[in-house]
Amino acid sequence: MGYRKAILEEIKSIQALDSLESDHIKDAQLWVNSGAELCRIKKPAIPNKHLVSYFVVADGEYILLVDHKKAELWLPSGGHVAPNESPRKTVVREAYEELKIEADFILEHPLFLTVTETVGNVEKHTDVSLWYVLSLGRNTKIDFDKDEFHSIRWFNINDLPYERSDPHLKRFIEKYSRLI
Repeated sequence: MGYRKAILEEIKSIQALDSLESDHIKDAQLWVNSGAELCRIKKPAIPNKHLVSYFVVADGEYILLVDHKKAELWLPSGGHVAPNESPRKTVVREAYEELKIEADFILEHPLFLTVTETVGNVEKHTDVSLWYVLSLGRNTKIDFDKDEFHSIRWFNINDLPYERSDPHLKRFIEKYSRLI
């Protein structure tokens, strides 16, 4: 299977939560089919729109967020998809690089997709983010990347810092709550 086709299969596996996610899915499919470069090839933002794999580490009603230095937000972990790397392999790589954990996927495919303009102290660009869900016990010791994150914290899904997080986190939680 070709690289673009594999990305499209991941996107097609997602059932939209609402009209906004449906719009994001359609935008992502058009973008992938356009022939545009999908992956970041030069830091910080070339091309201006590129693929990201988020992974939400979860333990029932708790999720792990990282206090991201560059974004200046509490976010799920994740990273840029490397050229010719599957978004799922990005999750495996980033889970180890950022948190020193093995990726234990709750679902085979991403649960959620967003197209978002970045904020914080980075060059503004657009992230097309596939949101995967990983399982990890809250009592597991995590050795996080202190160069990237100020800290990490488990949050109950009823007590999330939405005012200082990804603008789509609340919608993700609505979708994730249907799984638990």
